[in-house]
Amino acid sequence: MKYSVVTASPAEIVCDCLVVGVYENGQMTPSAQAMDRATGGAVSDLLSQQDAAGKAETLHALYRPAGLKAARLLLAGFGEAGKVGENDFLKTLQQIARTLHKDSTVTAALASSEVRVAGRNAQWNARQTALALENAAYVFQETKPSAKPPATPLESVSILASKANRAKVRKAVDQGVAIASGMIWTRQLGDLPPNLCTPGYLARQARSLIREDSRFSVKSFGRRELEKRNMGAFLAVAQGSAEEPQLIIIEYRGRVRTKAPIALVGKGVTFDTGGISIKPSSAMDEMKFDMCGAGSVLGTLKAAAALNLPQHLVGIIPATENMPGGKATRPGDVVTTASGQTVEILNTDAEGRLILCDALDYALRFKPRLIIDIATLTGACVHALGKHASGLFTYQTQLERALIAAGRESWDRVWPLPLWDDYQGELDSNFADIANIGERYAGATTAACFLSRFVGDTPWAHLDIAGTAWHTGKSKGATGRPVPLLTHFLMRDAQKS
Repeated sequence: MKYSVVTASPAEIVCDCLVVGVYENGQMTPSAQAMDRATGGAVSDLLSQQDAAGKAETLHALYRPAGLKAARLLLAGFGEAGKVGENDFLKTLQQIARTLHKDSTVTAALASSEVRVAGRNAQWNARQTALALENAAYVFQETKPSAKPPATPLESVSILASKANRAKVRKAVDQGVAIASGMIWTRQLGDLPPNLCTPGYLARQARSLIREDSRFSVKSFGRRELEKRNMGAFLAVAQGSAEEPQLIIIEYRGRVRTKAPIALVGKGVTFDTGGISIKPSSAMDEMKFDMCGAGSVLGTLKAAAALNLPQHLVGIIPATENMPGGKATRPGDVVTTASGQTVEILNTDAEGRLILCDALDYALRFKPRLIIDIATLTGACVHALGKHASGLFTYQTQLERALIAAGRESWDRVWPLPLWDDYQGELDSNFADIANIGERYAGATTAACFLSRFVGDTPWAHLDIAGTAWHTGKSKGATGRPVPLLTHFLMRDAQKS
């Protein structure tokens, strides 16, 4: 889609569909008021005839409205004036985006940036508008040729803005498009079946970044190289699979070379059976999404390059399958990690922390100024936070605040969970330095405690995205989260560079 930001009167815009906002009880945004005058009161007449008009997520259309150059006027309800929250705004945006994509609209103009959202501004509205439109255009076709995009796709979008805000709104739209490009790639990788999205496939996808942008460099290590680097925990997870494991290392070098890099480490279990501690068969197909942490690292790096961010970024992805078999790791096995610490594997389904601990140790080679790991790590986090927020664990108050702020700004939110020393004792083992699981409760915290032992003094945060990385049920599919969170975090960090 091509985007433009216009300051013309809405009545003068030539397009297939013009979208303006309305509120409950017949109240209107400035553009809706202008449309009402231009159409001789047709807007207020329609609103008065519709009981639900103005409520969030409602859409009402006027076709060939007299006095306008648009072929169709779409009145989008955002709720009660002065009380529109982010959820109402975003849900209505999603309705608008779906409608525009399925109704053979080729050119559209939206006045969404002027809707009064509590605590937000026109730039936030515009960024979210671009995100919604881009994500609504996503159609998974790789293994479903019958899922065809619209015959007449949306090609051109105009975002209405005031003259004073035009430059800021333009920048926000570009940011939304860049973030969406990373989200969509993350979604595509997550939605692929595990027989296609293998560790080797992820490595090849990572190398595609080099063709897109010369600021990227990529390398990957297979089983033999991992053995040379003494990554016994990573190899223990991989040894039950016929697929070659891959440690994928991606560097993005922005224009600022003086600061130490930020490292993003993403869990890449391309299919997780649980290993010998095998999972129940119900919904096991969704374990193809266990590589969404890896996908979000790739998507975030793609978005960072599109935004021309100045930092030096390092993405590290330990990619493997977790399979049962004659060579698979057994409960009770003890392995030696790359850091030299030994781990007693009490549950082979707690595999994510095993591949991440060796990847975190490798990240330290870059002497990063901070590390963020991203993983679909524990069902315990889903029980704690559901599908709305990702779990956040860190010892650094400043880093915690920065990630929470980025989550609020992107509306890809996180919630801090405890990482107290009280929990560390649950990982004690009689036969190794550390056990890979703790007691029955607080599983998300004990998993984070495990990872904390492999980052030294480097500022570090762990994001447990098990509840947010994909949708289940009828709408099953990867979400692209937490690409918006991570990208906003990097954008805010870039302001300090």
